Amino acid sequence: MGVTLTEQAADRVKKFLENRGKGVGLRLGVKTSGCSGMAYVLEFADTIEEQDQVFESHGVKVIVDPKSLLYLDGTELDYTREGLNEGFKFNNPNVKESCGCGESFTV
Repeated sequence: MGVTLTEQAADRVKKFLENRGKGVGLRLGVKTSGCSGMAYVLEFADTIEEQDQVFESHGVKVIVDPKSLLYLDGTELDYTREGLNEGFKFNNPNVKESCGCGESFTV
């Protein structure tokens, strides 16, 4: 399955990478955190490690480490604007529950 970006998310990542002036793509992962157990981690990647899984959507590389892929396989990352709020939204089919603040989840 892998991890994908919507066109809106890919466009936003491309703009961030252009403004940053370097980077090979977007690194997506998970960490133990929050009231539900797991939290998403997003950062720009300057390198791709040998064990990383690389997926490409709309011309953007999404880099995921093998441990995180267990929780993220099938996830679509979107970029949304709702009123004055904007940001990345995770559409993860593996999530069983998420906390009220929306910062963490369980699988």
